[in-house]
Amino acid sequence: MIRLRFPRNCSRLITMSWFKEKLSLIDTLKPSASEFSLEEKPRLLKSKLYWVGILYFAEGFPLGVFYDVFPVHFRQQGVDLWQIGFMSLLGLAWTLKFLWAPAVDYFRHHRKWIFVMDFFMGMVLLAFAIILDFGPWVWVAIGLFTIFSATSDIAIDGYTIEMLEKNELGLANGIRNGMYRVGMLGAGVILILSDYLSWSSTYLAGTVILCLCGVICLLAPKEKSYHTRSVHSVKAEWTLLVQHPYALTLVYLFILGAVRLVDWKLNFSEGLPYLWPGLLLFSGVILLLSRSVARSNSENNGSLRENLNEGPMFGALFELAQRPYIIPIIIFILIYKLADSSMGFMVKPFWVDTGFTATEIGLVSVNIGLGLSIAGGLVGGWFTDRYGIFKGIWVLGLAQAISNLGYAGVAFTIPQAVEGVELTTNYKLMMYSASVVESFTGGLGSAAFLAFLMAIVNKKRSASEYALLSSIFALSRSVAGWAGGFGAEAMGYGPYFTLTFFLAFPAYLFLPWVKRMLEYTKTWD
Repeated sequence: MIRLRFPRNCSRLITMSWFKEKLSLIDTLKPSASEFSLEEKPRLLKSKLYWVGILYFAEGFPLGVFYDVFPVHFRQQGVDLWQIGFMSLLGLAWTLKFLWAPAVDYFRHHRKWIFVMDFFMGMVLLAFAIILDFGPWVWVAIGLFTIFSATSDIAIDGYTIEMLEKNELGLANGIRNGMYRVGMLGAGVILILSDYLSWSSTYLAGTVILCLCGVICLLAPKEKSYHTRSVHSVKAEWTLLVQHPYALTLVYLFILGAVRLVDWKLNFSEGLPYLWPGLLLFSGVILLLSRSVARSNSENNGSLRENLNEGPMFGALFELAQRPYIIPIIIFILIYKLADSSMGFMVKPFWVDTGFTATEIGLVSVNIGLGLSIAGGLVGGWFTDRYGIFKGIWVLGLAQAISNLGYAGVAFTIPQAVEGVELTTNYKLMMYSASVVESFTGGLGSAAFLAFLMAIVNKKRSASEYALLSSIFALSRSVAGWAGGFGAEAMGYGPYFTLTFFLAFPAYLFLPWVKRMLEYTKTWD
């Protein structure tokens, strides 16, 4: 058994060369790279789509454990609801993963990252299998679990982007979306074991699945050879930042945004009304001080920018910030799925308020809807690869928006639930039809949009850039869901669902820049 031994002296700084040396030890767990080249693999293992499915099952399973297994176990142990709700704060790791994504780009060896993180997650579940009592240690264990999972996600996304060509991104993201959901369902399957065997059996099964996923991912085709441009040390990067006023200010605002995301969950600024205005004004102070330092520096401004782009921590951020059309592209990412996100969180309450039972909701809206969403992703992926990402974005996005009108029509037609009065068959069929169309078209739009996000990522910084872009999208989805409750409450379901249809069209104003960005990325090939 190979052990990664850490230095006894904890005060010693772990250097990058030491970490690389330890990662290289994992090579002994697998045959040489030549044995696993695509040309020499069996036919199934040559398929990139096969590996996409395996990788995203491995990515979806931990999320299912976090959202399905942990809450049920803790509630059965009598843990208070507020404590279970507090657990969701630990899920911030998935939102903030862009902060340490550059480490994966720097060290590379994506498959080894996946293997190590899956193994660590398996060990966390093994601890839960052995120690079933709830205590303070649980918060530490779950916090580590989410960090390991988020790090594995970074490596999986970066590896997948490097492996795929642009004309493969559509169908690959359709399979990705489907297998990710299957992975989440896998967590539901091991949850069932708690009723028939024990909670220890559930966590042991999770340990086995995670370790198996890690080993299988380790056998995936070798990463392509990309030379990272992080030639500077972290200290040298910060020295350069001080010499570039706007770069230092951008980094400050970037870190401030990450802290604001944490405050959104923890609300630690409550009672401090001047905290955030003061922190924003402080960015002006940083800009002035940095400009005074920069005046005494004679280094060529263009050369300074190139060196900033090579930084190990913020290089991807600066490269994205200087890329042509990036501002309209960020706005497009924020609002493209606005129609879908704004309505999504209100669909289940709408089913409840119109008198449908939990069984009907679970069968049609959840289970059948899941299958249709996967089917839509595959069809949308095929369309995107066949006709191009740009056409997939606007055509499939339009189909996704039109589906909102189906729910709007149902909301205007079906009366509110009356206790003791069942809905007629016609009303039920209307609701089922709206659900079928919405689930299928949701998959259509997701395949094209995710293909677009992967297509505009520079493969030399794939993990960092994709983590940044996906976090921007996740932020917009959370805000839209939060605002949706107020909209449905104030307007009613019918008018609000109609409004969500029109929320799809502001993104179409940015399609010219989307097309230009896709054309620009062709120069990288």
